[in-house]
Amino acid sequence: MKPEDITAKIRESLPDAIVELQDLTGTQDHWQATIVSGAFAGKSLIQRHRIVMNALAEELKGPIHALTLDVKTPEEAA
Repeated sequence: MKPEDITAKIRESLPDAIVELQDLTGTQDHWQATIVSGAFAGKSLIQRHRIVMNALAEELKGPIHALTLDVKTPEEAA
C-alpha cells in the first residue's frame, strides 16, 4: 500500500495529523507510523492506537500486514 494512501486514510479520522511513514521491509506492507495530532490530547495510548487502527481497519485486513505506531500530541512531539 502506498504511503500517501495510508496518510489519506489517517487524515480522514485525524484531519490535523502530521503523519510520517517508514516502510520497514521495502514491500509496502510493513509500516512504522509516527502520528502527531491534537486529537490525542487526554487520550490513553490504547485509545490513540484504536483511533488509528479504526481508520485503517480495511487496510489491516490485507494490504497492511504490520503497523508499528508512535502517537503523540503536538506538545509531546515538541
